[in-house]
Amino acid sequence: MSTDATSPAAAMSLDGRVAIVTGASKGIGRTLAIGLARAGAKVAVNYKNDESGARETCHAIDELGGSAIAVGADVGVRDEARRLIDAAQRELGGVDVLVNNAGRTRFGPAAEVTQEDWDDVMNTNVRGTFFTTMAAVEAMGERGSVINLSSCAARLMVAYHAVYTTSKGAVEAMTRQLALELAPRVRVNAIAPAATSMERNHEYDPDFDRSWADVTPMARVATPEDYVAPLVFLASDASAFMTGEILHVDGGWTIKGDYPGMDHYDLETDRRRG
Repeated sequence: MSTDATSPAAAMSLDGRVAIVTGASKGIGRTLAIGLARAGAKVAVNYKNDESGARETCHAIDELGGSAIAVGADVGVRDEARRLIDAAQRELGGVDVLVNNAGRTRFGPAAEVTQEDWDDVMNTNVRGTFFTTMAAVEAMGERGSVINLSSCAARLMVAYHAVYTTSKGAVEAMTRQLALELAPRVRVNAIAPAATSMERNHEYDPDFDRSWADVTPMARVATPEDYVAPLVFLASDASAFMTGEILHVDGGWTIKGDYPGMDHYDLETDRRRG
């Protein structure tokens, strides 16, 4: 196989680069961090509360022969977001890629949304994405890539998602705005996942995978692994001429636009989670 500088394999390589993944102690974030390490990046694994989970992510990367550090920081707090970036610079040697994955959900009827619900979701999903990006941009060299995690819910409305959808709509607008302002040195794109098979979603609905597969053209829900190759593509030189894009990785869900009934979901799960 060719590995010259113009080959797809070379373009997708992240060898020598440093990536930060926020909210990488579990779920999609953990899988994305490991995927970036497989592509050659050194990875700063951010967590808010779950230090043991972050260290498990780092251990998985170490077992691959990669390099990773765990960094505790609440990205919704500007000074802590900056401390995360500083730690990556200091311990890993720079910042080339930022993945704004950390997110909060508070699902329920719009009329029942509390100020605590609103602040919890917006602080992490919107404020955290913005200020972590701004801190990272200062640390990036001549080529930087920011990848935000949005949601297909920002395009197709889903019941009980009022605050979450609002936050992800803001993330998509932010993606386009910062892509304009930070070009040409830093590219800013987003991935919009759809229904994904993971522990958190099974807490809402034990039959989550089947019920969402029934409304997805590809006849299954996503797995966190489905987002790895698109992420590496956006982080790497393979997407060097792309910025301001929202990449839907959704099995065709947004072209159909249906969703299963959610009245049976345990919507108090998020509040109990804290």
